Amino acid sequence: MARMHTGKHGKSKSRKPDVQLNSRPDELKLSNEEIVKLITGYVKQGMHKAHIGQQLKEKHGVQYIKQIFGKRLSVILNENGYNEEIPRDLMDLLTRAITIRRHIERNHNDTHNKTSLSRVEAKIWRLSNYYKDNGKLPSDWKYDPAKVALIIKS
Repeated sequence: MARMHTGKHGKSKSRKPDVQLNSRPDELKLSNEEIVKLITGYVKQGMHKAHIGQQLKEKHGVQYIKQIFGKRLSVILNENGYNEEIPRDLMDLLTRAITIRRHIERNHNDTHNKTSLSRVEAKIWRLSNYYKDNGKLPSDWKYDPAKVALIIKS
């Protein structure tokens, strides 16, 4: 997006350095099999993809998984049989909707949160349609707050 009072363009760009695929950094001492074992271990501990990538960067010095393997972390997880039933961003919206519903049950006159609930549910419907079209959700999946509350509790 351009800046308002200049004829120049803005500064928006990726700060990620250009990396070559399938090239290992010299300072990395872990093998590919060890990295996959670390990833599967983190999944078994209950971490989601963003936390796994963060742990690999901070504790083990693995900066970019795509640089080492030539594929993304989600592809590596799918190859090892760790598929998410519901994508993480949709799950976060579902938990937010459930917590807002619980709040509204206790506070009936809270009109601001009633409005925010309708906004969150609209996002859920739009995102679920997107995931249905791309095949990440079953085509018969529907947002039902009672069923979602049971899924989130377990």
